[in-house]
Amino acid sequence: MKRLTLIRHAKSSWDDPFLADFDRPLNHRGQYDLPLMCARVQAHGPRPDRLIHSSALRTRLTATPLIEAFELDNASVMSTERIYEASEDALLELIRQQPDHIEHLMLVGHNPGLLMLAHWLCEEAPAKLPTSAVIQLELATAHWDTLEPDSARLLWFDFPKLHAQSYK
Repeated sequence: MKRLTLIRHAKSSWDDPFLADFDRPLNHRGQYDLPLMCARVQAHGPRPDRLIHSSALRTRLTATPLIEAFELDNASVMSTERIYEASEDALLELIRQQPDHIEHLMLVGHNPGLLMLAHWLCEEAPAKLPTSAVIQLELATAHWDTLEPDSARLLWFDFPKLHAQSYK
């Protein structure tokens, strides 16, 4: 069994209309939500064997505290533009290329690709994937390259507004 954790980046800023989408930073809410989301991911565990994140600024800023919290070394982290605006097929191709010694893979990326991938893998996947949302799946395979549709079981799903007390 493999484990796949999908994380949508924290809420990003639209304050600068001239800034390229790829270069948008996190807004105040994203910065507020990030440590709380990171703590919940760490509490649920396990430590990922590899974390792959989009190289877009908002996604790098979301991945950094996860990398630090899990004390991942450079060999366990990959930043790639392939995840930026990636379709479910592109994400699936990236996942299928992972070596089998990796038991837990964490992807930090963007919608709609992450949500579409979650639905392809798991019929229990949520209808929406808000910012800072986390979906953890258990995959019914020992080999990343043999992933099939509806082959995953939803382990947990979380997002900031589930924790309404943090918004008071």
